[in-house]
Amino acid sequence: MTTHDDPRTGDYTNGGVSFWYRRIGLPVAGSPLPGPREYDVCIVGAGFTGLWTAYYLKKAQPGLRIAILEREFSGFGASGRNGGWLSADMAGSRARYASAHGRDAVTALQRAMFAGVDEVIRVTADEGIEADIHKGGVLGVATNPAQRRRLHAELAESRHWGFGEDDLRLLTRDERENRLRVAGALDTSYSPHCARVQPAKLVRGLAGVVQALGVDIFERTTVTEIRPRENGKAAAVTDRGTVRAEYVLRATEGFTAGITGQRRQWLPMNSSMIATEPLDEDVWRRIGWEGRELLGDHAHAYIYAQRTADGRIAIGGRGVPYRFGSAWDRRGATQPRTVAALRRMLGRLFPAAADARIDHAWCGVLGVPRDWCSTVHLDHTSGLGWAGGYVGNGVTTTNVAGRTLRDLVLRRQTDLTRLPWVGRQVRQWEPEPLRWIGVQLIYTLYRAADRRENDGLDHTSGYAKLAGLISGR
Repeated sequence: MTTHDDPRTGDYTNGGVSFWYRRIGLPVAGSPLPGPREYDVCIVGAGFTGLWTAYYLKKAQPGLRIAILEREFSGFGASGRNGGWLSADMAGSRARYASAHGRDAVTALQRAMFAGVDEVIRVTADEGIEADIHKGGVLGVATNPAQRRRLHAELAESRHWGFGEDDLRLLTRDERENRLRVAGALDTSYSPHCARVQPAKLVRGLAGVVQALGVDIFERTTVTEIRPRENGKAAAVTDRGTVRAEYVLRATEGFTAGITGQRRQWLPMNSSMIATEPLDEDVWRRIGWEGRELLGDHAHAYIYAQRTADGRIAIGGRGVPYRFGSAWDRRGATQPRTVAALRRMLGRLFPAAADARIDHAWCGVLGVPRDWCSTVHLDHTSGLGWAGGYVGNGVTTTNVAGRTLRDLVLRRQTDLTRLPWVGRQVRQWEPEPLRWIGVQLIYTLYRAADRRENDGLDHTSGYAKLAGLISGR
């Protein structure tokens, strides 16, 4: 990846490599599928979902023959480009899950997410994966009155669902200032259920562990179609031959649209990030952030940020949210105007870092179901299954999903297989051009709402409410 001589000018170019891979080196893709093969389980996609599923299946039944098929290299997609949040946030509406499965099921899902953070930390320690993990929790900041209302509404909702101050609480002014000094902060919430992680280190380490367990990972292998059982075997059709297996599990998240018949299943949503140069000690003294918490805000076009292990600020948000026809970014390249917008946000939140050089910029694609709720599914008749639709909350959710798919494949009745996202069916997204028009309108409205609220509107803008109705969130 290259950078412009003076990123402060806003004229910034890059080759799309994430900061996380820039730190450890971009992997060379491994061997492709050598031809038609048969396995017990075939997993399509070597990101977190596919790797966690293979890991837990092999740990449970070492004799299972498992293959993972990957178009690029393990961790190429969102798993190696995300914001580095090992978060317990659920994708989707608690009320929507509860309407079909009841209150207790939603509480169980949230508790599973809390436990998922610690499960990832446990596995990395047990397997010797060094991924810069630091469990400092997460801060949610409000910088205008409307955001403040939403922050307090989030606290009230947490209490409504039975979660106490040990799970989410409001910080006092002194606590807020001692943790992290965000310019213009009116209120800040804190939850301990979050950890910083270097995602490329995690996904590459996990891939190595999975291979050492005996899982075959075939890279540079493009799956074009997934077929239900015929003569007892499901199939993944690739450009290198067909893999037949008892079960074929789709773990392709934002790249699902590339498989025949799946173009409208999950919308590929783009998110972008920048990372500063390492900041000096004087800047850190003015900012704080000694606890290395993750940071988000309560804007509609929200941001997410972390203090990296080597003393930078990495901050992200929506850039170009969607490309016509469910197309993907050009291998992570980020548009200069998106970099400029993120830089402005960095300077607004942290004036002490306003003049910091921007060393890295990149983007990734995440999967969004039509109702914005994640799902895990396995059909024992067809032999087909999937997990995904994490809406940007996948680093922990993939672990919970992988363990759930393990139990479903092994026909175990467990607390995980009873969670409300299992077997959830969601309608498809609208055809083009309605899909593109709708997403552009949604984010135009969200940005307009943020502008109005930043200008002094003391309640959630009607623009945001309209965007919510159109999006189906």
